[in-house]
Amino acid sequence: MGMKGKVALGAVVGVVVIGVVSANAGGNGGDSGSGSSGKGSSASAEHKDAGKKSSDKKGSTEAVETKKAAFDGDGDFQVGTDIKPGTYRSSGNTDGMCYWERAKNASGDTDSLLANDNVSGASYVTIKSTDKIFKSSGCKDWEAVDAKAQGSPATKMAGDGGMFKVGVDIAPGTYKSTGNTDDMCYWERTKDAEQGLDSILANDNVTGTAVVTISAKDAYFKTTGCKDWKKTA
Repeated sequence: MGMKGKVALGAVVGVVVIGVVSANAGGNGGDSGSGSSGKGSSASAEHKDAGKKSSDKKGSTEAVETKKAAFDGDGDFQVGTDIKPGTYRSSGNTDGMCYWERAKNASGDTDSLLANDNVSGASYVTIKSTDKIFKSSGCKDWEAVDAKAQGSPATKMAGDGGMFKVGVDIAPGTYKSTGNTDDMCYWERTKDAEQGLDSILANDNVTGTAVVTISAKDAYFKTTGCKDWKKTA
């Protein structure tokens, strides 16, 4: 992550252990939900558009009802002046060329970063009223998410689909992804869309088979570089 713009927050490759902080934890299959140690990733991630397998992920792209585009996918925006605080979604991004960041000031310094990510597919991000700047580069337009929106949760998802809202885009349950190579498959369970390191509940980098149980209490599930996921239980 962090290929565009600043290196994604927490994206420096390193050990990621739940309770220690990391966007990636290494593993070679098994129960990924354990959040074992591994390579680090961004404080946020994305997804080769939920529509990549529209037939497999019924309702994924339509599930999250959004208002018309709230702001453009390119530019620096002052929170409270140019854009309102809230949760937004950008979908249809490819090749990790979409980069965004939440910042506590406009200095441009690394210390100003609150959260950021390079995105393929879809991404959700919650911009707080205390944030000062939101930057977006190479992304599709950001749309305001209706918090009350409901969908038909899918039981399959694209392994490089990005970020899915649990209970709306995908159903909770146990999912399996097979055939992953070279620790390139990364998944993450999160409690919100603030995309900070504190948002992470569990994560892993996987070679081989990945198995993870997504709880109904989880807010979002991120997946990048993985083979497609199928619900097994």
